[in-house]
Amino acid sequence: MTIDLTRVLPHARITELPNPYFGKVRDCYDLPASAQAPEGARLLISSDRISAFDQILAAIPGKGQVLTQVARFWFDHTADICPNHVLAYPDPNVVTGRRLTILPVEIVVRGYLAGSTSTSILTQYKAGGRQMYGRTLPDGMRDNQALPGAIITPTSKAFDGGHDEPMTAEEILAQGLLTPAQWNQISTYALALFARGQQMAAERGLILVDTKYEFGTDAAGKIYLADEIHTPDSSRYWIAAGYDAALRDGTRPPSFDKDVIRSWVVARCDPYHDPIPEIPPEMIAQTAQVYGDAYHAITGHPFVQDASHGTVLDRVRSNLAGFFA
Repeated sequence: MTIDLTRVLPHARITELPNPYFGKVRDCYDLPASAQAPEGARLLISSDRISAFDQILAAIPGKGQVLTQVARFWFDHTADICPNHVLAYPDPNVVTGRRLTILPVEIVVRGYLAGSTSTSILTQYKAGGRQMYGRTLPDGMRDNQALPGAIITPTSKAFDGGHDEPMTAEEILAQGLLTPAQWNQISTYALALFARGQQMAAERGLILVDTKYEFGTDAAGKIYLADEIHTPDSSRYWIAAGYDAALRDGTRPPSFDKDVIRSWVVARCDPYHDPIPEIPPEMIAQTAQVYGDAYHAITGHPFVQDASHGTVLDRVRSNLAGFFA
């Protein structure tokens, strides 16, 4: 598999589309109500931007297509567990989804003592924390060791570029962020989705280490899985064949996720306080390969860039022309 590093989508700013909202990775647009979506819909375009530490690090060729198509794979394989927001896929980088009110809590499910961000349980554990997210972890655990069972570690959902903060279920309910019924429902959904993900990943020689889920409600209050699921951006994957040796040696297990680029940054600065060094071309190429390899490993199909039209943006514009106001 060869990835064309010149075919990159750093943004999808399309002035003909209505009501834009530009996130860290996705460029989104609100669509009016239609027969297919009486309450209206959202166009979510996955750019090739890669974010970590609450900022954009670089643009990785092919990444947006990988994210959209990996999420499509998982949405298709988990629809029996939880309804999701997907209505259609008008382009390899684009999903049309139901218009939802996103719940203000991000649900992170973890199966291992891992991570490098400030909200990860490994970061808190190495700093001496044992009480976190309403849970107590035992002393003496090793980096990347499996937890006794999957746990939910929710965070506040930071809109407008804010920073997610760890929360407990008690805090979520006390602050009225979710009702008890909503918390029970999304907790049940999240653990079942994670179990399905771990099972299917294991069949492909992978370990689904942790992941995040976002849920939203429609006008009737029905809960849907939104955004993405089990992608290399929302999840951490390790290659099972290298895990035991890495745990024994105290090294980072081989992975298929953006920890590759996060680890490169962390080795060179404190990303929450220092300027982020420019990501070199060789790291961008390596990360693009990781995303392509991840698609193959997760889905069982080789990744093929859609090379139609002159540029990725040209193709996206052409496929979305029917939505232009």
